[in-house]
Amino acid sequence: MNADQLSSTFAALADPTRRAILARLSTGEVSVGELAEPFDMTLPAVTKHLNVLERAGLIARGREAQWRPCRLQAAPLKEAASWIEEYRRHWEQRLDRLDAYLQQLQSKDVDSKIALAKSTPAKEMSNVRKKK
Repeated sequence: MNADQLSSTFAALADPTRRAILARLSTGEVSVGELAEPFDMTLPAVTKHLNVLERAGLIARGREAQWRPCRLQAAPLKEAASWIEEYRRHWEQRLDRLDAYLQQLQSKDVDSKIALAKSTPAKEMSNVRKKK
């Protein structure tokens, strides 16, 4: 995926209204009027959101007589998810290494406390003998 496509995909997804429109379209084709119903905004405002989604390649609009169906185009979402997945794996590996390192430190700390506990009584006994 080129950077411009990725940028336009994320820019389109940045708005909650556009995400809601995509969620509605995930169930199938819907007319522009039906998409606009749940929103407290004018039809031209919804159309502006649809234009952003269309430019990002996330939806396709058709024309069948008086019906103007919109449908989801999943390819840009899949490409964005793949891009995110690469970074998720990267950070998961780094966090796994950090976890292993912290467990190693914790194990060393426990080992040193055990060693200290084993050696403490002998030291205390030698101090007691010296005082007599």
